[in-house]
Amino acid sequence: MNKSELIDAIAAEADIPKAAASKALDGMIAAVTGALKQGDTVTLVGFGTFYVGERAERTGRNPKTGDSITIPAARSPKFRAGKALKDAL
Repeated sequence: MNKSELIDAIAAEADIPKAAASKALDGMIAAVTGALKQGDTVTLVGFGTFYVGERAERTGRNPKTGDSITIPAARSPKFRAGKALKDAL
């Protein structure tokens, strides 16, 4: 399912116009992104939790030359599914 299909599904489920569903989805994405940027977690009970994962600095290898390189520490978004979502699957 892509974004336009998700908008169609939201509009049909909530019985609202597609334009309103698109604005609602864009608002939700912006709110989750903003919260994660601030380091907060976003918990949707029954669905899951969005949070920021930390990766430590590590040493890797350049596959072309075989030289050791340092891969810097990074933050990345993560999602942990809730119980209701897991049970639905």
